[in-house]
Amino acid sequence: MKEQIKKIAVLFGGCSPEYGVSLQSAAAVISCMDRKKYEPVPIGITHTGDWFYYTGDVEKIRDDSWCADGNCVPVTISLDRSDHSLLLLRGTGTERIGIDAAFPVLHGKNGEDGTVQGMFELAGIPVAGCGVLSSALCMDKDRAHRLAKEAGVRVPVSYVHGKDTDTGIVFRQAEQIGYPLFVKPVKAGSSYGITKVVNKEKLLAAMELAFAYDEKIVIEECISGFEVGCAVLGTEKLTIGEVDEIELSEGFFDFTEKYTLKTSAIHVPARISKETAEKVKRTAKIIYKALDCRNFARVDMFLSEEGEIVFNEVNTIPGFTAHSRFPNMMKAAGISFERIISIILEETL
Repeated sequence: MKEQIKKIAVLFGGCSPEYGVSLQSAAAVISCMDRKKYEPVPIGITHTGDWFYYTGDVEKIRDDSWCADGNCVPVTISLDRSDHSLLLLRGTGTERIGIDAAFPVLHGKNGEDGTVQGMFELAGIPVAGCGVLSSALCMDKDRAHRLAKEAGVRVPVSYVHGKDTDTGIVFRQAEQIGYPLFVKPVKAGSSYGITKVVNKEKLLAAMELAFAYDEKIVIEECISGFEVGCAVLGTEKLTIGEVDEIELSEGFFDFTEKYTLKTSAIHVPARISKETAEKVKRTAKIIYKALDCRNFARVDMFLSEEGEIVFNEVNTIPGFTAHSRFPNMMKAAGISFERIISIILEETL
C-alpha cells in the first residue's frame, strides 16, 4: 500500500526582528523536504502579523517578495481539535486545507518563545520542535540559566533588572562582576540588543539598547575563552552532531558576524581534544533535558581558558540555511540536511 504523503505547514517570517533570517531558513527547509513523504504547505507571516497561505515560488520567500506576487490567501488555524486544518479566508467563503503537522521556522519572539507552539497544541496539531514550556524557558535567559545551574552546569554570574531599577545598584553589580561584561535583553535572539561593555561609561547606553528589545535585561559576566555549540536531535534517544567552535578576531558573535562571518570563523569539528568534545556533548545533553527540550535544538556553551564548560543559551529553532551551524554540525556527523528534516518530521508525526 502506497504511503500517504503528509501535509506539513511550514511557518516563516513573523513579528520579530529575525523575520529576514526566518525567510532564509524556511526556504531551505521547504526545498529540502522529501516530496515522496511530505508536502510543504507554506504559511507566511508578515512583519505586522498577517497570516497568508503562500503558493508561489520558494525563491520569492528568500528575496522577501513572496507577499507581493498575488499568490497569498489570508489564513488562520481551525481550533477544533478534531479538524486539523487551516482555514483559507477567500472573499467567496472559507476553504479548508487539512494538515498533519506544523513546522514553525520562526526565530525569536512570537515564534520561538512558545506562543505559536501553544496555538498548535490547542488545535491538537503536532508541532515540530520544542513544546510550549521549553520554548518559553529557553527564550528566557535568566530562567534557563537558573535551571541549568540546578542541573549542575556552570553559568555566568549575572543580574536581572527592569526599567525601574536604580542605576546605582546596576553600577555596583557591574563592578562586582568586573569589566568587560555583557548587557542583554532577557528575551531576544540573534544577538539583538546585546552589547559587550568594556567600561562603566558605556553601561547606560548598553542598557538603553537592551531595553529596546525587552522589558527586562541581564548584565552578565564575560567568559574568557570561546563559544562552542552542539546540535541535538531527538527526545528520548539523542543524536549529537559534531561540536563546533566560533573563532572571533574581535568583539563578540553579534548579528552581523552570525550571518556574514565578516571577521570570524566557525570550525566544525571544534579544535579541541576528543575528551573535551565528549564532555561538551555530555553537558549539552544535561542542559537539553533540564530545559525539557524535544525533537531538536542547538545548545550553546563557552569553553573558558581554564577548560571549564559554561552554559550560554539554547536555540529551540536554530538557523536552518545550508550554511547554518545546526545543519553543519550534523553534516560533520554524517547526517545530511535532507535527513535532518526527515528525522524531525518522523518524530513529530
